[in-house]
Amino acid sequence: MPKYLISASYSSDGVKGLLAEGGTKRRETIQKLVTGMGGKMESFYYAFGSDDAYVIVDLPDHATMTALSLGVASSGSISNVNTTVLITPEEVDEATQKTVNYTPPGA
Repeated sequence: MPKYLISASYSSDGVKGLLAEGGTKRRETIQKLVTGMGGKMESFYYAFGSDDAYVIVDLPDHATMTALSLGVASSGSISNVNTTVLITPEEVDEATQKTVNYTPPGA
């Protein structure tokens, strides 16, 4: 299953909801969301800085991740969501064994 790093920033409405529910309730909600979509949540952290939360999840495929991201973003509680596909060292090993026939511009 592909693994994703999600970073998110709350909108003002999202912060109001977080203040009302608390951090662990939000983690439980995201856990249920991910599990309901056939995935697994590896970790969930809040942070200082430009992003408010970081979540690492395993999901069945990119379409499922896209659906999750669109659903969360459309709620209005998140002002910014970024998703990064995480790649294992073994996948990098596999990639280094593939031949790439690329010609750079002007060559």
